Amino acid sequence: MAKKKGKSVSFDAMVKFFMQYYNIPTRKDIDKLMAKMDHLEMLIKSSAMTGKGGPISGVKASKSKVSTGKTATTSTDEALEVIKRFRKGVGFANIQARTDFGDKKLRNIIYRLHKMGKIVRKSRGLYIAA
Repeated sequence: MAKKKGKSVSFDAMVKFFMQYYNIPTRKDIDKLMAKMDHLEMLIKSSAMTGKGGPISGVKASKSKVSTGKTATTSTDEALEVIKRFRKGVGFANIQARTDFGDKKLRNIIYRLHKMGKIVRKSRGLYIAA
C-alpha cells in the first residue's frame, strides 16, 4: 500500500515557524524597537535642554535651600540668579564668591547654562544672562 503524500510545506512557513518557536525577532520587531528608542532619545534631549532637573540633565536640588511651601532651588538656579543680577556681566570669581560653590561644580553649572542657552559668554570668564 502506498503512503499518501501530505501537503508540502513552503520554505517561508518553515522559517516563520522556526523564528516564532525560538523567539527570534523579525525585521518588523526591530523597526518598532528602533522607533521607540528614537522617541525616548528625543524625550531625553528635550528634558535636558529645558533643564527640568533630575539625573538626566545633572541638576540636583540643594538640600540646604529647601523651605516649606516653596519649590527647592537648584544649584543651577542659584548661579543663574547671580549672573542675572549683573547686566554688564559677571566674572567667575565673583559668581564663586556669591554662591560658595567649588571650582569644578561651578564650571559644570556654567557649561550647562551656556549649553541650554540661558547665559552668553561675553569674553573669557565673563558671563551675561541671555
